[in-house]
Amino acid sequence: MTLRLSTLLVVSLCMFSAAQAQYPIDNAFPGIDFSRPVDIQNAGDGSDRLFVVEQAGRIHVFPNDAAVDETTEFLDIRDRVSDGGNEEGLLGLAFHPDYANNGYFYVNYSASGPRRNVIARYSVSASDPNRADRESETVLLTFEQPYSNHNGGQLAFGPDGYLYIATGDGGSGGDPQNNAQNRTNLLGKILRIDVDNSSGSSAYAIPGDNPFAGNAEGYAEEIWAYGLRNPWRFSFDPVTGRLWTGDVGQNRFEEVDIIEKGKNYGWRIMEGFSCYNPASGCDQNGLTKPIVEYGRDQGASITGGHVYRGSGVPELQGQYIYADFVTGRIWGLTYNGPGDIENTLLLASNENVSSFGVDEAGEIYICSFGGGIFRFRPTVTSAADGGTALPASVTLSSVYPSPAAGGQVQAVTVRVGLPERQDIRLTLYDTLGRVLRTVANGTYDAGTHRLRIDIRDLRAGVYFYSLQTAGTRQTRKLLVLE
Repeated sequence: MTLRLSTLLVVSLCMFSAAQAQYPIDNAFPGIDFSRPVDIQNAGDGSDRLFVVEQAGRIHVFPNDAAVDETTEFLDIRDRVSDGGNEEGLLGLAFHPDYANNGYFYVNYSASGPRRNVIARYSVSASDPNRADRESETVLLTFEQPYSNHNGGQLAFGPDGYLYIATGDGGSGGDPQNNAQNRTNLLGKILRIDVDNSSGSSAYAIPGDNPFAGNAEGYAEEIWAYGLRNPWRFSFDPVTGRLWTGDVGQNRFEEVDIIEKGKNYGWRIMEGFSCYNPASGCDQNGLTKPIVEYGRDQGASITGGHVYRGSGVPELQGQYIYADFVTGRIWGLTYNGPGDIENTLLLASNENVSSFGVDEAGEIYICSFGGGIFRFRPTVTSAADGGTALPASVTLSSVYPSPAAGGQVQAVTVRVGLPERQDIRLTLYDTLGRVLRTVANGTYDAGTHRLRIDIRDLRAGVYFYSLQTAGTRQTRKLLVLE
């Protein structure tokens, strides 16, 4: 059962608490587990490896293979990380868009003496791609934390190549210092910085189009958006470019927001769609409301996720997948603009979902704080993998990532679904219809096949890829950016 809003602008999940469509999850890597995993990432370098972050201060790397039975320790900075508070620790990981060439990655961790968050850059080892250089740390940014909770933690590169950072309101309860509304500090915000340039004594630069760049009021120029309580996890939709976050509530409501430049998301004036601080007068002028909220009958701590752009579960295509850490409920949200919102309870799991991640093909993975990494059970599987559910017809997915950043992404991935064993030909063309390369040409078994299209020599522009079988021909667009 789902709820579609055709005229209302808001939705509360408590209105359809009985809705539940079953999309089971399985342990994706039953041969390995982790200690308090809080993040999972891929490097975007074509290696198809996965990296799992443990809260205490370690990062593990392993091949994206269900049969894997061991991991490699990529980085251990437990001696630098403070995880004494329940929400402190090594909290986030992001790989530079050009990681395949420069080897840079970025972390967000808690430190002590004084209590603070640290945003730092590291480099991969020059001799081993599965090891980081522990001594390569360059600290880009630090900001003090008045309390041990509400540290945010996510960081990710946007489609513009800038690094975005989530910060909590500083902690305690009710934002006693009103940090989220105070634009002179970095707490309760989404930040945006340019890590490829520096300015003065700073190891980064302020993008010129940041909303408060060059202001004369003393506002922090790093701010992209503000008025957030604890945006623990955010992500960019690779197709639309939208920035989604789940903002953890105080004691009544959890909320999902689409983050946009310069906007005020209301905390501590509002919690969800409701007034939180009567002393403020609850003036809602200029505030941006959530997309959805849910109350304590559904959960108590939202974990933001990702828009699904994989192909293993095509029914979820385009849905924002998120969860509640306390109850284990996982939802899928379709947003077609204000007034056209569909929210579905996908699964009432038994997992404490601490984070979501995606692999290079866009498939979503789920971090359970108990130690396992899960994924949705595919509804389109390969017969070679023992699957029984085959496509009803030949299918050709959109590319991932899309659009592709030329010079930063070496290849894009498409999935071809075949109801039976047959000959296929996948070809890349330019806009004049000239063949640039043949991606695949041969006989493939029934099932779903992941194929990679090399784009390293393509200039920015529009291209087309076409799948031809004995009875069908399907063509889709590939967009390459500068």
